[in-house]
Amino acid sequence: MSETALKAENVVTHPASDTPKPPAKGKRARLFAGLAAAVVLGGVAYGAWYVLVGSQQVSTDNAYVAADTAQVTPLIAAPVKAVRVVDTQPVHRGDVLVVLDDTDAKLAMAQAQAALGQAQRRVQGYFANGDALSAQVAARGADENRARAQLASAKANLDRAKVDLDRRTNLAASGAVSGEELTAAQNAYATAEAAYDAARAAQAQAQANRAAALGSLEANNALTRDSTVATNPEVAAAKARLDQARIDLERTVIHAPIDGVVAQRQVQVGQRVSPGVPLMSVVPVGQAYVDANYKEVQLKNVRIGQKAELESDLYGHAVKFHGKVVGLAGGTGSAFAVIPAQNATGNWIKVVQRVPVRIALDPEELQVHPLRVGLSMKAVIHTGR
Repeated sequence: MSETALKAENVVTHPASDTPKPPAKGKRARLFAGLAAAVVLGGVAYGAWYVLVGSQQVSTDNAYVAADTAQVTPLIAAPVKAVRVVDTQPVHRGDVLVVLDDTDAKLAMAQAQAALGQAQRRVQGYFANGDALSAQVAARGADENRARAQLASAKANLDRAKVDLDRRTNLAASGAVSGEELTAAQNAYATAEAAYDAARAAQAQAQANRAAALGSLEANNALTRDSTVATNPEVAAAKARLDQARIDLERTVIHAPIDGVVAQRQVQVGQRVSPGVPLMSVVPVGQAYVDANYKEVQLKNVRIGQKAELESDLYGHAVKFHGKVVGLAGGTGSAFAVIPAQNATGNWIKVVQRVPVRIALDPEELQVHPLRVGLSMKAVIHTGR
């Protein structure tokens, strides 16, 4: 049998189950097509998400809880008598934190009260002296009038004695007047002249006395003019010193300035404190906010008033905090660093900068889920207009 006949026989005798399978190349093509479709659908889905959501928000996990911490410092110098709080203790505004020894403050207040009483009596004396000096001025005026009258009388006596002396002097030459009578006239004139000089000196003295009385009255009036005992400057100054002493006494008890949690307590009983020395801090956890450090390329559409959602590492994804943007910092974090970057150097390398964005939190949510200063947060700001 020829080779061709054998091949034909073999072909005819193969059973139908031995027919060749379709090549694997077609299946692989379908798999790649499905994968490409999935990629395209994923891209379309991501594009739709970015257009509708992603482009309308910016997020960062470089965000931390902060608060305007109140530092407690004494306003007077005194020994510490008692410390009423410890670290981590919640306090309310007005609660007593520290009590200082008030012995010196009480003594200072007593001295100020005594000084006020002295000032009041001294000013009352000014008003009483005013009436007395007014009467004295009137009396000196009467003395001046009397001296003026006495001077006029002495002047008249001097004029009369001069006329008598002139007459007798003229008659003495003819012998009509005796020498004794002329001598008497001369003595009378000298006496009248001396009395006139004395009267004139008395008038000058009366005028000087009245001027001195007027000066004393004016000086006293300057101390009491346009005032009463209560409004007199001396009394007012003494009252101010008393008020200061009373305030210093009240400052021996140091109260919490705000609601919050005590932190960084550094004061101990028996320690003598000075004004301005930190004793402790009060952290207002109920008024916490978040400083989110966004990259500069993320801030194009960030505006004050935009809503924000935040998550805390403390509570995880189950708890969402809500807030709004209340401010953007005046510069980047590196600009306010202790050692700022010197970007003008020749070996400068550009680094993406971050700008702190302050986000206010909902106080009601903070009451339910309190936060602590320094905790890490993830912040998402919705920038869609």
